[in-house]
Amino acid sequence: MLGTLKRAAKRAVRAIGFDVIKFPPVQPPARTGPAFPGDFTEDDKALYSSVAPFTMSGPIGVQMTSIAVDYVVKNRVPGAIVECGVWRGGSMMAAARTLLKLGDTTRDIFLFDTYEGMTPPSDVDVTHWGTRPAEYEEEDRRIGRQWLTGSLDDVKEALHSVGYDKRKLHFVKGRVEDTIPAEAPEAICFCRLDTCFYESTRHELMHLFPRLVSGGVLHIDDYGIWKGSRLATDEYVAQNHLKLLLIRIDRHGARMAVKP
Repeated sequence: MLGTLKRAAKRAVRAIGFDVIKFPPVQPPARTGPAFPGDFTEDDKALYSSVAPFTMSGPIGVQMTSIAVDYVVKNRVPGAIVECGVWRGGSMMAAARTLLKLGDTTRDIFLFDTYEGMTPPSDVDVTHWGTRPAEYEEEDRRIGRQWLTGSLDDVKEALHSVGYDKRKLHFVKGRVEDTIPAEAPEAICFCRLDTCFYESTRHELMHLFPRLVSGGVLHIDDYGIWKGSRLATDEYVAQNHLKLLLIRIDRHGARMAVKP
């Protein structure tokens, strides 16, 4: 009887130009690891997985660090690799792993950080959606950790685990305003700036960008997150009449450019 009623109902629906179709049940998405872009190679995935516990960058950010290192090596761009704002060292672990893969163990890597947490912010240091640093600090204190802090010993241990020549790894402790330019290399091939705030980013650009060689890569990690980082960058570019195409490289708005 039920079958007869179903057939009659279908005929009635079809008579007015519609049809009844049974769709398979919707399956919930499978729970997997990080969502890698479709063009990621197995090497890209392995690199990210190896440094993920030590970085806040996503898969694309880590890949772009590796691509920058690959670019300067293959194009014989001279100079050292510099990062300001290290946290737990993941980005420079990716850089060192890429150098080892390419067989270039001649490059010095400089890691500038307080290794004790963030420096005091200025009034312009607020995220693009209105969050102030104190709110992040308060949340981290609530769950028992110090905001954006990686100790010097922990970062050294992480970098040394990669197997890159320890003599080529330079850990510079202190505010960048106090350590740069005195302890910065004269020639830089890849300059990665990740200190979030206006004053530090401004100081880094003033003293490190002139040392970035032609063909070198500049990375401004916080351009799309912290207003101070963006303001310092935009001011420096405008004041020095730089012709830089700052390309957005990930969903958080980090920017990268090649120095003419």
